[in-house]
Amino acid sequence: QVQLTESGGGLVQPGDSLRLSCVSSGLNFNMSTMGWFRQAPGKERQFVAGFSWRNTIPYHSSTVTGRFTMSRDNKKTTVYLQMNNLRPEDTAVYYCAATEQAVITVSGRQWDYWGQGIQVTVSS
Repeated sequence: QVQLTESGGGLVQPGDSLRLSCVSSGLNFNMSTMGWFRQAPGKERQFVAGFSWRNTIPYHSSTVTGRFTMSRDNKKTTVYLQMNNLRPEDTAVYYCAATEQAVITVSGRQWDYWGQGIQVTVSS
């Protein structure tokens, strides 16, 4: 059974940083593409970043490029999302996702596994 467990969320002020973690189990992690999505209240789920098992660098959406950085540790079967210079519009529930496909897709429908989500709130 595949499990993805996020941690590291919370309430921060604009300009602060947070690092989200997602620990996986039951996956062939080295052959899994990992991703981060987020969903704000009343909005559709949005792709944030992805890291294909085939690549050595991640892909970030244009809305977070330069502020967020995704990384993965295959030995720990864990992915991270370092979020810097957070803004109120980054407030959302953040989800970790996984797929066996090598190609990163921004559509959530093509991801096979999801974590339960973790709240990130940016507010002064």
